[in-house]
Amino acid sequence: MIYLQLFFSFFQIGLFSFGGGYAALPLIQDQVVTINHWLSMQEFADVVTISQMTPGPIAINAATFVGIQMGGTMGAVIATAGCVTPSAAISLLLAFFYYKYKNLSLVKGIMSGLRPAVVGLITSAGISLTILALFNGADKNTDYYNPDLISVVLFTVGLFILRKWKINPIIIMAGAGIIGGILYSVVPQ
Repeated sequence: MIYLQLFFSFFQIGLFSFGGGYAALPLIQDQVVTINHWLSMQEFADVVTISQMTPGPIAINAATFVGIQMGGTMGAVIATAGCVTPSAAISLLLAFFYYKYKNLSLVKGIMSGLRPAVVGLITSAGISLTILALFNGADKNTDYYNPDLISVVLFTVGLFILRKWKINPIIIMAGAGIIGGILYSVVPQ
């Protein structure tokens, strides 16, 4: 039964996630955390972090990680197949029609109309992850007056360094991870 749930949950994600991995994050969160309760919000944030650090699309990496956690190796294969199947079929179909009708004004209008929706989905995912990272919560009970000061400082310093000196983001992430590991093990929570 879990295999069917994994397949159909990630099939829906693959079917409705337009605009890439970041735009799919709210859909993945909804399926994995809210609807099926496979992961907590904190575990979901960890999956997103790992999915960003490993090679490949975020949605597929997340499907693989959630599939392994819920159904072992076979669960990973089935969840990944569920995520990839609709995207592959839709991409082949759309590529055929796009190359055939790409100069029509209706097609150009549709493509222009999708851009703001994708930006909105990415913004929503960014806000959710920022609230989770800086305030230790992403629900209606989040205490916005009591941020995690270590997270806020690491975020602010990392963003400043990234914008000011254009250092490779991997170095920023590694440095923040090391400093965060040290600070969180020394400073009482």
